[in-house]
Amino acid sequence: MICSLSKLSENHLKEINQLETEIKTPLLAFSCYEVKSAILTDDALAKVESLEKKLGISLVAVNT
Repeated sequence: MICSLSKLSENHLKEINQLETEIKTPLLAFSCYEVKSAILTDDALAKVESLEKKLGISLVAVNT
């Protein structure tokens, strides 16, 4: 399973903002997806890691 920040509608964002005000705490919204990780060769893994480092992000290789 992998999760990322949710894309929220204006209505959902408004409801979350109201709750944040009520509880006096910021909230983050995540959506999760079932995925299967791909098995990479050492060379492919090195290329993924190099691009991650260059871009400052995390990448996940998955089976389609």
